[in-house]
Amino acid sequence: MFGLSIRIVLILILGFSTTNTPQSNPGRSDPARAGERSTGRGKRNEIHSRSKFFSGFKIPLLLHERNMPTQKPTLESFFDQVYAVVRLIPKGRVTSYGAIAKYLGSARSSRMVGWAMNNAHAIKPKVPAQRVVNRIGLLTGKHHFGTPTQMQELLEKEGVKIKDDKVLNFSELFWDPATELKL
Repeated sequence: MFGLSIRIVLILILGFSTTNTPQSNPGRSDPARAGERSTGRGKRNEIHSRSKFFSGFKIPLLLHERNMPTQKPTLESFFDQVYAVVRLIPKGRVTSYGAIAKYLGSARSSRMVGWAMNNAHAIKPKVPAQRVVNRIGLLTGKHHFGTPTQMQELLEKEGVKIKDDKVLNFSELFWDPATELKL
């Protein structure tokens, strides 16, 4: 069993087998196959055969507790930073996914801000995710609330007017964290 686990690790890490079978490249180094063309499927077939080989095995994790870092990272996760910014949005104001991403120094990560908002319902203390809309004021995250109208209802309760899933007077209600929260 020990020899088999070493073989598994070698195949996974190094990409080769420990058996003594010669690996030939048809048409290049094997004189008997000098005129044959390669089909380009060698690597694909090799991967397929590996997956067949490993289909019945449970491969143990190579990371153990002794390999894990002993200290917590000093920086918060990106999602935690997003939640902190969203909690600062005043009632009756809205911001965009892109504005939050830009404020956090990741201007092209507006989708990640959206993913964070999708997960915000499970976060304590509460995150007012209804205050984050897309760049033109559309309620694009409304499907991630309990009901399709809950996001609109929460915003209207705060005094934001909505028509056809779009924030009216978006430019007046827009809260830009880059200008409101001076670094």
